[in-house]
Amino acid sequence: MRAIPIAVTALVAALTLTACSDGGGDSSGSSDSDTKATASATDAAAAATACEIGQVGLEAGPASEAPAAGDTGIVPFTITNSGDQCTLEGFPVIGLNADEASATVAGDEAAQPEKLTLAKDDTATFTITYVRGDAADTKSLDAKTVKISLPGATATKDFPWSYGPVAGKTGASDPDASVSPFQHAGD
Repeated sequence: MRAIPIAVTALVAALTLTACSDGGGDSSGSSDSDTKATASATDAAAAATACEIGQVGLEAGPASEAPAAGDTGIVPFTITNSGDQCTLEGFPVIGLNADEASATVAGDEAAQPEKLTLAKDDTATFTITYVRGDAADTKSLDAKTVKISLPGATATKDFPWSYGPVAGKTGASDPDASVSPFQHAGD
């Protein structure tokens, strides 16, 4: 008869241990460590705000200028974060400006942009690729400046455009040019 009370005691102990094995979390099945990990990820995401022109250095070149109408040129830009951690996602916003006309440069349709997080002193790059136009062609945009802004930010920075007119696909407002997504420098 002594065997029955020991078996019952062992069964009750096993059920008690099974009931306590959920990590002490709430009824949703998540544990305190899961909740803390989620909170840390949320805090990190909130801390990484969009990079602003005022907190990053932005440099152009050296360019591989298109020498003649119909040739392709490349103008690289380097971004250096001089402030707190920030993010770049997608494409920079690029505007080409002539004396009385302007055009927006589209993102490279074949590219797959990624979200980049830049710590202080980290660098990223992007590139404008363009086809040089003929100054006498009404489809060409005789650009004088390039205006750059970063996604999620409103400030802009202008650079002189000294690479000749930009060919238009259907007209001066539709430049035969594209901009690459952001990439970590050295990638």
